[in-house]
Amino acid sequence: MPGYEMWGAEERREVEEVLETGILMRYGFDGPRKGRWKARELEAALCQRTGAAHAQVVSSGTAALTTALAALGVGAGDEVVMPTFTFVASFEAVLSVGATPVLADVDDTLTLSPAAARAAVTPRTKVIMPVHMCGSMADLGALEALCAEKGLLLLEDACQATGGTWKGRALGTVGKAGCYSFDFVKTITCGEGGAVVTSDPEVARRCDQYADHGHDHMGVDRGADLHPALGYNFRISELHAAVGLAQVRKLDGFLEIQRRNKRALREALAAVPGVTFRRIPDPEGDSASFLSFFLPDEARARAAARAMQAAGIPAMYWYDNNWHYLRRWDHLKTAASFSPLPAGVREALTALASRPFPASDAVLSRAISTPIALGWTGDQLAERCAKLAAAVRSAG
Repeated sequence: MPGYEMWGAEERREVEEVLETGILMRYGFDGPRKGRWKARELEAALCQRTGAAHAQVVSSGTAALTTALAALGVGAGDEVVMPTFTFVASFEAVLSVGATPVLADVDDTLTLSPAAARAAVTPRTKVIMPVHMCGSMADLGALEALCAEKGLLLLEDACQATGGTWKGRALGTVGKAGCYSFDFVKTITCGEGGAVVTSDPEVARRCDQYADHGHDHMGVDRGADLHPALGYNFRISELHAAVGLAQVRKLDGFLEIQRRNKRALREALAAVPGVTFRRIPDPEGDSASFLSFFLPDEARARAAARAMQAAGIPAMYWYDNNWHYLRRWDHLKTAASFSPLPAGVREALTALASRPFPASDAVLSRAISTPIALGWTGDQLAERCAKLAAAVRSAG
């Protein structure tokens, strides 16, 4: 799964070009940098790869989500509908712009249920934010239709699904904007980094300014830039961008390996009684970074996860996970913040402590995911297939 498995001469060459000039910042220092603009090159490569008209590279996937929300005009008094199953960065970004995250159930896609999203919409809803978890997409057709019907913005959190597609469109480009993460364990990595993609020039302009203290970037003298609006420092460094530039050029190769390895594991597991697989709205667009499957009940899922771990196979049993499922987000449900939250936001968060999500529980309590590595040899893949099937079968 992670691009760091395929670190090589390409990444070293791009980084060395930055080190040769000593210009590590993406802006300014035009002369000393000798024409080397790695962040700009990465943005251009992302546009070419995704078909988006604009890309803004930033310091993390969390920064990308925050930047996108701000650029879309989301803030105090607004609600963002998002799934109960995601990474904590999704709700952190919503809170960072002063908006309220509204949690809604996931379905057998392991992503936001369109029916649950519809039920969560209120007069204060501004954005529907599906999260393409574990490499596969949400039901974008239904969510896109819901947004059109209700006059809402669709923002895709594609941080875990770089390279995936839906009906031929890159994940992240279906909505008004989309976000990617390039942290160390993502499909492609910058070490730390992220990006917003959009085909709306006004959203792109706002992202460009917001991520760099509000600079308008209209002149050749950074010190003379105007500041049309408030912004923050979410800049990526040239070193991180250099790594990402080499990695994005390898993305198609990574996806080919992941898909091949996932097919083999899925075929091995399909022969085990009681196993079913997550529903993928567009199987051809699956980035294949994880194999996710279900057991008939919680007891058997727990037993299978234990058996997989004992066999040396990573088993993500999301129902108990601290980072990815609402059930263990105690800090969110108690609104445990270092700084005071707006009263309305605090009330909405603490209400989560007493609100049941039985549909999500029914899905996540039976679900297991295992990551797909890039570096397995043929023998290692065959061994893993056999061990995975045996471990899950031993759960009864």
